[in-house]
Amino acid sequence: MAKLLSGKDVAASLNEALKKRVEQLKQRHIHPTLAIVRVGDDASQCAYERGAIKRCETVGVTVELHTLQTTQTQADLLACIQQLNASPTVHGVLLLSPLPDGFDLREATACLDARLDVDGTTTGSLARVFSGAGSGFAPCTAQACMEILHHYNIALEGKTVAIIGRSLVVGRPVSMLLLHEHATPIICHSRTQKAHELAKQADIVIVAIGRAQAIGAEYFSGNQVVIDVGTNYSEEKQALVGDVDFDAVEPHVAAITPVPGGVGAVTTSVLALHVVEAAEKRCLQQE
Repeated sequence: MAKLLSGKDVAASLNEALKKRVEQLKQRHIHPTLAIVRVGDDASQCAYERGAIKRCETVGVTVELHTLQTTQTQADLLACIQQLNASPTVHGVLLLSPLPDGFDLREATACLDARLDVDGTTTGSLARVFSGAGSGFAPCTAQACMEILHHYNIALEGKTVAIIGRSLVVGRPVSMLLLHEHATPIICHSRTQKAHELAKQADIVIVAIGRAQAIGAEYFSGNQVVIDVGTNYSEEKQALVGDVDFDAVEPHVAAITPVPGGVGAVTTSVLALHVVEAAEKRCLQQE
């Protein structure tokens, strides 16, 4: 049987460390604060919002909610973001996406100060991910993959990592984070020929394509570590499943993240981590 890489254990470890860092900041009269901006009442966004609030409360991070109605305008959204940019008490901003029709996400993220961009959506944050310098943070899901690998002491230097999926949320940024740690990433996507053969040759496989159980045993050779980023609802199983067909793949790999309870369980802890890091940076600048 493959080793289960529990995201809950990773999150618990991060949370304990964060509580101590938050307490140290509060002793300096700095209260790490996350502002969540949501337009409309999308069910999945509301669910993520609730999870983020719960995780932040666990470690002592304050959360402000800024909710706009779909009847409001792009100008209202930009004004909200500009207000948060100027706030002396807000350390991070999470803009939930996608935005409803009539709103421009690209313009909204361009308006956000990269120093407050705790989910890596601005061009400034992505520039930092790719260059290693500048302001901002990596996307939380991409960073969560790295936190799992670190927690379980999975060696990265010199290892080949097949990344299936090339989004700006996971695929491309996680490839850069891996490069910074001297791994060799190979990005596969919908037009990659013989992607399953490339994955078979890799030491680690990270899957983030957003299609339920699309990756089967033919992608694996018997000794890989698998990070399954996908979270999909299966009508057949009446349950959440990953992008990897867990039942088919688990007997053929060395270690694998479960769904649920894998990457998703770590993502909100990384969000809280980024808020705390942003507060610490501001604290240093003020001293």
